[in-house]
Amino acid sequence: MIAVAVVLAAVAVGVAGKAALDGPRPAAVEGASVDDGAGEPGVSPPTTGRPSDAGTWSPSSGVGAPYGATVDGILTFRGNPTRTWYGSGPIAGKPSKDWRFPAAGKLCSLSSDPKGTREWCGTGWTGQPAVFERGGRTWLVVGAYDRAVHFLDAATGERLLPDFPTGDLIKGSVTVDPDGYPLVYVGSRDGNYRVLSIDGSSAKELWRLRAGDVRPVLWNDDWDGSGLVLRDHLLVGGENSHLHAVKLGRAYDAAGAVTVSPRLVWHAPGWDDELLRDLGDRNVSFEGSVAVSGDTLYAANSGGLVQGWDIGGLERGVAPTRTFRFWSGDDTDASVVVDDEGMLYVASEWERQLPRGESVGQVVKLDPRRSDPVVWSFADRTPRKGKTEKTAGVWATPAIDRDVVYVATDGG
Repeated sequence: MIAVAVVLAAVAVGVAGKAALDGPRPAAVEGASVDDGAGEPGVSPPTTGRPSDAGTWSPSSGVGAPYGATVDGILTFRGNPTRTWYGSGPIAGKPSKDWRFPAAGKLCSLSSDPKGTREWCGTGWTGQPAVFERGGRTWLVVGAYDRAVHFLDAATGERLLPDFPTGDLIKGSVTVDPDGYPLVYVGSRDGNYRVLSIDGSSAKELWRLRAGDVRPVLWNDDWDGSGLVLRDHLLVGGENSHLHAVKLGRAYDAAGAVTVSPRLVWHAPGWDDELLRDLGDRNVSFEGSVAVSGDTLYAANSGGLVQGWDIGGLERGVAPTRTFRFWSGDDTDASVVVDDEGMLYVASEWERQLPRGESVGQVVKLDPRRSDPVVWSFADRTPRKGKTEKTAGVWATPAIDRDVVYVATDGG
């Protein structure tokens, strides 16, 4: 894989959530583990056992390593299921700009949130492109605020396929199929998480997961996180406040074109009764990306709830069980990062300013096997200079290199 340095800038844009979404009640979902909307939104899934690093879904040896051996490249946000792979070098000591996309103009569109309708520009949250080898060329695929997915030649910046349009801006990073299927997975603010084929002269939508396909929706219909594809399952959290597992059914037809036959086989809430009581609001969406270590799926949400779910039996039709629960006390948009010892690194904002967030801190290392999981924590509650709001803390996902954790804070 060639070394590529690309700068795709996001122009100062707020990432405020939209108001809670209501809509028609969908048909029953196969394997759904929560009420489809007939009862109260609060749920209390039991927490049983302790997470284990062992398992076949994502071996802990994958920490700091590529997603897999089939496709060479950076295939998802932070590179692999533990969100700890940042690419391969070498990178030039003095990088130079080889190309710019678009050659003229900006990646912009109008989009609405509670603050009104305004122009959003850049590649957004999180905006990291996928860079990978396919057919003897290095591809760069990125979703942007111009309401499109772009498929570029990483060496030249030229389009390899026409742009794929969506109904609203794209904030999260795309995921490329790690098993070699010509598929790209991407969410949009238009309420849909899509599976796209890239094996023809243009990208085609094969399937979409709608935010309203599960009930109740406690926040909105956006998709900010980057899904993981493991063992023919798509794992992704949404701003509808749910975690989702989709059996993809990837195959090829008689003509050699890629196909999928997806089924939503499981979903789970990003909240429980205790969290809603402690928060006093329903801002419990998933804006970060899920992580998987061993047979455990980890995710944190805007309510600060960090959960671990045992997905080891999912292939056999066994519904996941929750094995870990921790409350950080505040909005956690950053993705959970897992190291080679199974430790979790969680970074939160200082927005609600609850006593819990003050006591826990804004960056915390957790051992999910311990009854008291906090190994250490770090406080960052000073707003950046000139900021009118009192919010502070961390929006960015931590990075790990050997024994060092790197965290970029809102204070700069």
